[in-house]
Amino acid sequence: MLKIASKKQQGMLLIEVLVSLVIFSVAVLGLIGLQAVATKTSYDAEDRNRASVLANEIITAMWTQNTSSLPTAIVTAWQTQVANNAATGLPSGTGAISAPDANNVVTVTITWSSPNRKPGDPASQYITQLNALP
Repeated sequence: MLKIASKKQQGMLLIEVLVSLVIFSVAVLGLIGLQAVATKTSYDAEDRNRASVLANEIITAMWTQNTSSLPTAIVTAWQTQVANNAATGLPSGTGAISAPDANNVVTVTITWSSPNRKPGDPASQYITQLNALP
């Protein structure tokens, strides 16, 4: 024979379901937050990769021209490319090339401001150095 549950047990299943829904909701919110962080990190990595490619392009131009003092037209075109976020550039990107120092080292610096950064955070930078050609 089936026993009828006592009055103390009535409504417990509903409470268990509600507690389960709360736990599930918290887990889903955690996953959404994790996805947001992963997306931001992915965008930051893409910007760093673009900065690396842009720096390597100007260094390659120095090697192919066999000089560290590139013509102004080449440097200006490169700086325009760095600043052109719509194409292959970076958001608020700027590119600078230092003259060779006493050790004959040229420094290429690319700076950009990611749209994901918080107000007050410093701009991102990619800096690379190479031994200048004589």
